[in-house]
Amino acid sequence: MTMYPPERQRAITDLLIQHDGRRASVTQISEQLKVTTETVRRDLDVLERRGVLRRIRGGAELLDSTPFEQALAARHAEQLDDKLTIARRVAEELPQDGVVVLDSGSLTLFCAHAMPKDRALAVVTNNLPAARYLVDYEDLRIFTLPGTIRGLTSAAVDAWTSRRLSTLTVDLAIIGVNGMTPTHGLTTTNPEEAATKRAMLLAARRRIVPVISGRIGRNSFCSFAAINEVDLVITDAAANPEIVSELAAAGPEVVIAE
Repeated sequence: MTMYPPERQRAITDLLIQHDGRRASVTQISEQLKVTTETVRRDLDVLERRGVLRRIRGGAELLDSTPFEQALAARHAEQLDDKLTIARRVAEELPQDGVVVLDSGSLTLFCAHAMPKDRALAVVTNNLPAARYLVDYEDLRIFTLPGTIRGLTSAAVDAWTSRRLSTLTVDLAIIGVNGMTPTHGLTTTNPEEAATKRAMLLAARRRIVPVISGRIGRNSFCSFAAINEVDLVITDAAANPEIVSELAAAGPEVVIAE
């Protein structure tokens, strides 16, 4: 029986889910679905553009996705040691003085905890837990962004937040992500979060993205930047080396925190 393209593409996805390692060759898919290898390659191209899978030599592998988000407290335990390592490496990139914009999220909160407290930095943030932590240090000036607070992330994100950011010029942005792939770039779970992150990126002369390895190779709901709009990606040693190479080839420096 002839399968229409949407049916074939769903069948390919189901096959990859069931297959060992969530990957399969073009030949395996062709034999399983009884279609030509040329048809399989066309379907794989479509599915890759949608962020469902990534092409590998001779076949494809299914990408994990992160369409929904956990509450901030639940995310702290995810790759805890790696977050501490990444945050310490981010601290090495901070200027001696100047303006830093700090995004919301669990890993960016770890970055706040790792900040040197004896530098003449102005920190602009929508991350309320980070602002509460940093405000006790005399040499830091803390500016909180306006906007509606999302209970899930304890962050200010709405049109007010983005408008205020559009009036700023900052030296360094530290921007969090829920997913990152070479094809879809930087992604997050919520349109308002995406707009705020985009505004932070546009306000900054230099852009750093700290990201745990578990989020590299995943796509979330909303894309807000291409990989080549980032200057530096900092991740941990468990990151997929093939994807790391592809990210670096797209433009940014990619550092594995030790």
